[in-house]
Amino acid sequence: MAVNFINSFKHYFIEMAPALAIGFLLSGIIHEFIPDAWINKHLGGKGLKGVLWSTLVGTLIPVCCWGCLPIAVSFRKKGASLGPILAMLVATPATSINALIVTAKLLGLKFAVYLFFSVILMGITAGLIGNRIRLKKILKSNDGCNCGESNLGHLEPKTTKKPFGSRLVSVFRFAYIQMPKDIGKETLLGLAMAASVDSIMPVGHLVKHYLKGGTGYLFALIFGLVTYMCATMGVPLVDALIKQGLDRGAGFVLLSVGPITSYGTILVLRKEFGAKVLIIYLSLVSVMGLALGYLFTFI
Repeated sequence: MAVNFINSFKHYFIEMAPALAIGFLLSGIIHEFIPDAWINKHLGGKGLKGVLWSTLVGTLIPVCCWGCLPIAVSFRKKGASLGPILAMLVATPATSINALIVTAKLLGLKFAVYLFFSVILMGITAGLIGNRIRLKKILKSNDGCNCGESNLGHLEPKTTKKPFGSRLVSVFRFAYIQMPKDIGKETLLGLAMAASVDSIMPVGHLVKHYLKGGTGYLFALIFGLVTYMCATMGVPLVDALIKQGLDRGAGFVLLSVGPITSYGTILVLRKEFGAKVLIIYLSLVSVMGLALGYLFTFI
């Protein structure tokens, strides 16, 4: 079992490293080049506008759930409201171009289109609910330290325009030094938890003998919640499970819930926003995932 765990952890780490590298780099660019005024204007409000903007950004960013975590933290540190952040955390992991192309090829165009618009609906809903949750604001002092609910405060005051070279150095410093310090431990722990589950759960046998029909929905939800699943990587798995007898609607539940609820997302949400927000987030994703999966069987 130890060998399986090591191999699984190595596999996940190798697979996730490029996504994390991209996500950290984008977070550095956001931190250095996107003005606080733009964040406050488009993502800082409590209305539908910020949620729609964030959902749109989430569908366009080419990163998975691990890669979008540092981006979400960057938006948080710049003053974005909770609603847009939750919307992005839902929309980004499950709507990558690669995943949609693979989904259309293996599971059909109808499945891919339904998944795409369902995830957008889930993101908007999560954002609107998030806007109604009150959080303590991150206070920015003149020395660049943020004080308040989060301990991830490392913004530098931009009172003067720095040379481009200096700003580029700041991008990489923030991306590959500060962000790993902020969420590196949670990310590694998430990978370890995913590897643990992957190395001890014989999924195929359970589906073939016990989880055909309606019981597959509950299995898909639980498995999606406790197992890390990249959107692209999950498509072949869902295809295989469907071929073994899993209902297509249950396959939708797994493919929608899995990427959105990675251990990294759960741990970072708990650290940044607290248990209340985490419970609301997981409950919403679970309920909507099950409902939309069940409705898919009638289309």
